[in-house]
Amino acid sequence: MAYQMEYAYTSHTGNVRANNEDNFWCCGETMGAFNQGTGGVRTGRTVQSDYPLFAVFDGMGGESCGEMAAYLAANACGRHYRENRVSLKEQPEQFLDEICQDMNRAVCEYSQENRIRIMGTTTVMLAVSEGNLYACNVGDSRLYEIRKKTGEQEGNFQQISIDHVLRGGPFCKAPLTQYVGIPENHMGLEPSVLKLEMKPGVRYLLCSDGVTDMIADEEIAEIIAGETTVQKAVETLLCRSLERGGRDNVTMILCEVTEEERRPRLLRWLENRIKKEPVQSGY
Repeated sequence: MAYQMEYAYTSHTGNVRANNEDNFWCCGETMGAFNQGTGGVRTGRTVQSDYPLFAVFDGMGGESCGEMAAYLAANACGRHYRENRVSLKEQPEQFLDEICQDMNRAVCEYSQENRIRIMGTTTVMLAVSEGNLYACNVGDSRLYEIRKKTGEQEGNFQQISIDHVLRGGPFCKAPLTQYVGIPENHMGLEPSVLKLEMKPGVRYLLCSDGVTDMIADEEIAEIIAGETTVQKAVETLLCRSLERGGRDNVTMILCEVTEEERRPRLLRWLENRIKKEPVQSGY
C-alpha cells in the first residue's frame, strides 16, 4: 500500500522572547538565521515515494548563538538531504547518523571560527523511507506518536524520542547530555534512532520545548487525537502554548499518515504550492 502524509507546521517567538532561536526543515521549507517565525500555520501534503524529511531545531547559546546554531543545523540538514536522498531510501539509519554528523560539524566549525564557547541546538527528525518511518533525535526536542480517535475508540499516545538530559531537580531545567554542536574532542555525538511502522491514521508531532514546557503530555494527546485536521491541531497547540505563558519559542510540525490518493504529479505539486501559503491564525 502506498501512503501520503498531510502536515502542518508553525514557528512563533512566544510571548517573552524578542528573538526566535528555533528553526525547522519541512519538505524543503525552512527559515533564515534571524526570523520572527512563520507568521501563521502552514500546511502541505507529500507522498511516501518522495521520501520526505521533517525536522525541528531548538538553538541555545548567548546573544545570537542559538539562532545561528539552529539555522546552521537546518541548513546542513537540507543540504545533506538534497545531496543524499537516495541513501534515505536504501540505508535510512546510516543516512540519519550521517546527517547528524554533518549538522554537528557545521555548528562546531562556526563556533571555532568565531571563538564561541557555548553554542548548540537540539534536533528531532522524522524520515520516510521504503515502507517505514524513522525517528531520530539529539537533545530534548520531542517526537510523539498519536493515533486519532475513531468513534468510541480512544487514540493511543506515546513519546518516541528519548530525552538526552541529566536528572535535574523539580525547579530547574535538566542539562542536556547530547546536542548538535558537541566538539569531537569532548564526547561523541550519539543520536537516538528508531524504526517505526507506517500506519494510516497515525499522527506524529515534532516540537521544541516551547510546546512541552507549556502543555502537559495528556493535553497534547487529547488535542492531537481529537482535532479533525492537522492544521486545526497545530493552531490549538499554538494557542494553548501562548495562553499558558509562551515563555519560550514555539515550533512544531504535525504529520498524519493516510493512504495515497492517486492524482497526477503536477496536480499534487500545485496543491502543495497553494497549501504552503501562511494561514492567519491570529497569533
